[in-house]
Amino acid sequence: MILNPVIVSVFLLCALCIMRINVLLALIICAIVAGLCANMDIQTIMNTFIQGMGANSETALSYILLGTFAAAMTHTGLAKIIAQRISLVIKNNKYLLLLIIGSIAVMSQNLIPVHIAFIPILIPPLLGVMNKLKLDRRAVACTLAFGLKAPYIAIPAGFGLIFQGLIADNMTQMGINVLKTNVCKSTWFLGLFMFLGLLVAIFITYRKDRVYKDIDPKVNISDKKLKFRRKHYITLFAAFMTLVVQLLSGSLPLGALVGLGIIFGTRAVRKRHMDKLINEGIGLMGYVAFVMLIAAGFALVLKQSGGVESLINMILPYMQHSKLIAVLLMLLIGLLITMGIGTSFGTIPILAVLFVPMCAKLGISTPATVIILAASAALGDAGSPASDTTLGPTAGLNADNQHNHIQDTCIPTFVHFNTALILAALVAIYLF
Repeated sequence: MILNPVIVSVFLLCALCIMRINVLLALIICAIVAGLCANMDIQTIMNTFIQGMGANSETALSYILLGTFAAAMTHTGLAKIIAQRISLVIKNNKYLLLLIIGSIAVMSQNLIPVHIAFIPILIPPLLGVMNKLKLDRRAVACTLAFGLKAPYIAIPAGFGLIFQGLIADNMTQMGINVLKTNVCKSTWFLGLFMFLGLLVAIFITYRKDRVYKDIDPKVNISDKKLKFRRKHYITLFAAFMTLVVQLLSGSLPLGALVGLGIIFGTRAVRKRHMDKLINEGIGLMGYVAFVMLIAAGFALVLKQSGGVESLINMILPYMQHSKLIAVLLMLLIGLLITMGIGTSFGTIPILAVLFVPMCAKLGISTPATVIILAASAALGDAGSPASDTTLGPTAGLNADNQHNHIQDTCIPTFVHFNTALILAALVAIYLF
């Protein structure tokens, strides 16, 4: 078990990231190590790795184009106007700021499914306000991660409809009929525990003031009242059309491209600034895009190594008699797999094959099985160095280079939300 490719590579990934090795390089190293543990030759490892990168190509392109769109919105001044309006509403109440940020993050998953695209637009202009409030950015990272994660677990809309649909479909395939509309009747319990984890982060762990320097003028908001002009209304219309096209076509890159076409076509931003804005867009989201590409390559190496199946087969004998031990081991498997793959959506089909029959054999109820499967898949997404749940908040909060990805985003979100999910799943086997 110690030499299992999943265990070795995931623990190595965490260790390298804690040692402040760049996440992108750490993922490449861990992919090679995982392949070597499975006795794959180096040529096969690299071919598999490069082949796997294509799985996230659409996501990467989306992030690049949305980063450019964010840069265009910043160039028009719209982001600063929105940030100023928020600062006027919150005055000196940092908890109200966290409530607004959290609400926007929730809407980004369910009501207006743009995922992390809003973060590089909204968060950097608000950093100056956070500095004045002495708001610990780790609390903001937890708030953003909660908004990016809990809604798709608990609310059947937007990304939540996709996630819960995957749970229902895979459980039905394994012999337990579950309607998509019934999944949320169980998974709300996970959302509740995550909310409790968020409250602990905000009001206990990171309640104290934390001082940051005002070293970047881009994050400061002008005291002069900013007014909406023609270019701002055009930019808002472009954002609306980006959403409409995305929903109609199912393609986020196409939506972003239409939005950019409106901004440049109506001369809200002059075409001579196009190259500069694309460079800024790559600077904003290009790193996240490349990490997602590398993470997809790492995920395919893990799958091809046979480490997942081997891990499950080794743990299976210990899961036969005790509900508590079985659920703990299921959660551990889910944590390791999702930490490596970086996506809870892609983990569900892998876990359902074992978990659904095992829960049925142990006499665990259908609602509790739904909770266990959802928790096992979601575990590790918050806290994984290669997850967009952590990369997104860091992209916004580190705009002035005062927020560390591992220390200030990954570790806080891992501790508060993964602990909450584990407790929720363990309690569920007795309550549901």
